[in-house]
Amino acid sequence: MRTIPLAVTAVASALLLTACGGSGSSSGDSKNGSACSFDGVAVQVGPASTAPSAGDTGEVPVSLTNQSKPCTLDGFAGASLEGGGTKVALTTQQGAKAQKLKLAKGDAASFTITYVRGKAGDKLSLAATKLVITLPGSSDSASYKWSYGPVQGKTSVSDSDASVGAFTQAGD
Repeated sequence: MRTIPLAVTAVASALLLTACGGSGSSSGDSKNGSACSFDGVAVQVGPASTAPSAGDTGEVPVSLTNQSKPCTLDGFAGASLEGGGTKVALTTQQGAKAQKLKLAKGDAASFTITYVRGKAGDKLSLAATKLVITLPGSSDSASYKWSYGPVQGKTSVSDSDASVGAFTQAGD
């Protein structure tokens, strides 16, 4: 008689452990959050290491601090520059590798926009006045003033010499 209750207890324990494992995994995913969006993060653009004259390279850091529930940055930020009725999407930096970052409330991450300053009025330069950013996995965007001068194009205005780096964890 003792064998049956032990077997039943062992099977019941195995089922409970299996159920706990599945539930724990699912609950862990919801704790990690979904994609970060602008309604849950504070964004700071700059201060920049500006390119002082045409042909010089500048860097504009963009920092995000999660102000809400946990969220994830998985991939690269999208960025475009606008000016004079032209919108130019920036490419990702050559050799940059995206990483998946999970941000709890209060955690921060950043990426850098690297650009080559163009000559004002040049046919290859975009007189950029606005930076538009999108976050990976989110469809919303946010616009910021671009005050770092014109951006050089490689072969045309739409082929800008500006790129977006990978997200990195900021802080401790």
